[in-house]
Amino acid sequence: MATLRETRDRIVSVRNTSKITQAMSMVATAKLRRAQDAITAARPFANQVQKILGNLSTADSEFVHPFFEMRKDVNNIALIVITADRGLCGAFNTNVLRSLTTRLADLRTAYPKAKIHLIPVGKRAVNAARKGKEAIMREFNDVFFKLDYSTAEDIASMITDDFLGMQIDHVEILGNQFVNVMRQVVRTTQVLPIVATAQEGNSSSNNDYIYEPSRGEILDTLLPMYVKLQIWTALLDSNAAEHAARRMAMESATTNARDLMRSLQLIYNRERQAAITKEMLEIVGGAEALASA
Repeated sequence: MATLRETRDRIVSVRNTSKITQAMSMVATAKLRRAQDAITAARPFANQVQKILGNLSTADSEFVHPFFEMRKDVNNIALIVITADRGLCGAFNTNVLRSLTTRLADLRTAYPKAKIHLIPVGKRAVNAARKGKEAIMREFNDVFFKLDYSTAEDIASMITDDFLGMQIDHVEILGNQFVNVMRQVVRTTQVLPIVATAQEGNSSSNNDYIYEPSRGEILDTLLPMYVKLQIWTALLDSNAAEHAARRMAMESATTNARDLMRSLQLIYNRERQAAITKEMLEIVGGAEALASA
C-alpha cells in the first residue's frame, strides 16, 4: 500500500501533467483556427479548378494531354504519405500508417509487377518508410512546423517530371482529410494520371468552346497548377486534421488527469484518516498503560 508521501507525490505529478495537457490543448485550438481557415479558403478554388478541368477534359478534341494518359503497363508507382511531425495527437498517425499497409497490399495485388516508391511527408511517415521495404524517392521532414506552398511545388515538380519522363506511371496521395473538429478521415487520392469528369448536367455535346490560346496551351498551364493544388490541399487538410486530433487528445488527457487526481485525493484522505486514527489509538493506549501502572 502506498505511503502518504507517495500518494501526495503522485497527486502533484498528475496535477502538473494536467496543466501541461491543458496548455497543449489551448495551443492546438489556436493553431486549429488558423489551419481550418486555410483549408476552408483553399477548397472553393480547388473545386472550381476541378470543374474547369472536367469540362476541358470531356470537350471534343483530338488533343490528349500526357497528364490524362492511362498507361496499360504500370511499372512504377509513387505514393505520397502524409503524417504529422509529432505525436500526442491520438490515433492520427496510426490511422495513416495502418491505411498505408492496406493500400500497399492493394497496389501489389492490382499491379503485381510494379515497383512502389514512397514520398513520406512528415517525420512519422519518414520513420515508417525507413523501416519498410519500399524505395524512398525523397523525404520531407519537419514540414508542418512552418507549412509553406513551396513544399507542394517541390513534390509536384518531382512527380510531374518523373511522370512525363516515363519513370513513374501512377501517383497517389494518402493522408488525413479534415472533416470537422471531431472527425478526420484517411483518404487516398489519385494525382496522376488525372481523372477528371464533367459536372453533372454538362456533357461534351452541350459544350462548344472557343479556345484562346489553344486548348493544349491552356491545359499545359492549368494541369501543373492543378497537381500543385491537389498536393497543397492535401497538406492543408492534414495540418488542420492534426491540430483537431491533438486538441481532442489533449482535452481527453486533461479530463482523465483530473479524474485521477480526484481518485488519488480520496485515497490520500483515507490513508491520512487511518494514520491519524492509529496515532490516537496509540496515544490512548499509552495513557491507559501509564494510568494502570
